Amino acid sequence: MNKKEQVIVGFRDLFNKMVWLNKFKMEDRLRGYKPSEVHCIEYIERNVDSNVTKLAESLYMTTGAISKITKKLIKKGLIESYQKPDNKKEIYFRLTEQGKVIDKIHEELHKEFEERDKAVFEQVTEEQFDSMLSFMEKYSRHLDAEIKKQGIDFNSE
Repeated sequence: MNKKEQVIVGFRDLFNKMVWLNKFKMEDRLRGYKPSEVHCIEYIERNVDSNVTKLAESLYMTTGAISKITKKLIKKGLIESYQKPDNKKEIYFRLTEQGKVIDKIHEELHKEFEERDKAVFEQVTEEQFDSMLSFMEKYSRHLDAEIKKQGIDFNSE
């Protein structure tokens, strides 16, 4: 296996291990909520005037899938929709108090995981961080271009 393959496999392994390790606590503390719902809640809390299109683009999902999720979240009382006085066409979302509770639990879990992994990150130098970030940005731009080239549109179903 060459270094390129090692990097790809390494990223996949790291991601899968993190998901597996975090999964049990996430499922326990956020029982009754799907990961996609929790990620919608997180995005809405951190981004003003969140709408279906912005959520779809951010979470790499179709607008149809996001519409279903937001309807469920409204029904569960976690988010509410609103419109701006100057734009009655566009529908935006914000968290309810109950939604903020779920977001806080999710945020606390991430802090707990960050604390668990702190020992590794404390050993990484600024130059190493810069190098990793540079690589991830280049690779991400490449994948964005490939997505665009293939005509993948997250605004359709």
